[in-house]
Amino acid sequence: MGRYFGTDGFRGEANINLTADHAYQVGRFLGWYYNEKRAHAAEEGRPVKEGPARIVIGKDTRRSSYMFEYSLVAGLVASGADAYMLHVTTTPSVAYIARVDDFDCGIMISASHNPYYDNGIKLINDQGEKMDEETINLVEDYLDGKLEAFGQKWETLPFAQKDKIGCTVDYVSGRNRYIGYLISLGMYSFRGMKVGLDCANGSSWNIAKAVFDALGADTYVINAEPNGLNINLDAGSTHIEGLQKFVVEKGLDVGFAYDGDADRCLCVDEKGNVVNGDHILYIYGRYMKERGKLVTNTVVTTIMSNFGLYKAL
Repeated sequence: MGRYFGTDGFRGEANINLTADHAYQVGRFLGWYYNEKRAHAAEEGRPVKEGPARIVIGKDTRRSSYMFEYSLVAGLVASGADAYMLHVTTTPSVAYIARVDDFDCGIMISASHNPYYDNGIKLINDQGEKMDEETINLVEDYLDGKLEAFGQKWETLPFAQKDKIGCTVDYVSGRNRYIGYLISLGMYSFRGMKVGLDCANGSSWNIAKAVFDALGADTYVINAEPNGLNINLDAGSTHIEGLQKFVVEKGLDVGFAYDGDADRCLCVDEKGNVVNGDHILYIYGRYMKERGKLVTNTVVTTIMSNFGLYKAL
């Protein structure tokens, strides 16, 4: 665990132990760091991306997410990086866009399944994966007043001047392309299926229904009216009982519950029984294997998966 960043990023209660200034300073460092990284690559004759550093940002529906978004953007552009804003979107979408659109890194503003008054800053590398520890340590050093990178020390970060100040880009088109990507993964039509969605008043509220609708499902949604204060409030994957009741009462075929930033999901069958992550992996794994679509005949799990899953597969 780092001084500020844990396994899920820099988290804390908004304006208590995670402030707008923290976000601004993170933006200042990352904007400078990735521009400096490009400059060093050019000096060493290595392939380098043209133009200023490009960083993509997403956020969930918490009231404080807007404050942190603007603070991050201010820091990034002050250091000469271009900030691309996906606006309210999911953590997986930031990871996807960071990779396929060749960004230097991605930032997601969210505290996942935590209550609305918490928030967090999660850093994602250009491959759509969790940021490496070395870069995280440099960010934390800067937050502690130490600026050292590329084998050198600096007293202060320079501010970009004139036309070197970064641009702010409305990048909602990136989020829309991610929705298209999800739709393209559909293996068959869901026409005739009644699907329930619990969006936790979070990031999935304007994405999940669009995907299932496009796949032909009759989609029924609860907890898709975010107001900045109701994210995860008796809703979503940490309060699955609401979806269980909804599915049974509406006579739906299946239900899916997401958490605040939609990087986790639970399923409910037509009888209201919970289908957890291991069950979902088993169902998809067997389905794909039987149809010859399971690449390298492998299912990837975490250390939290039950041994029963391994035996069943």
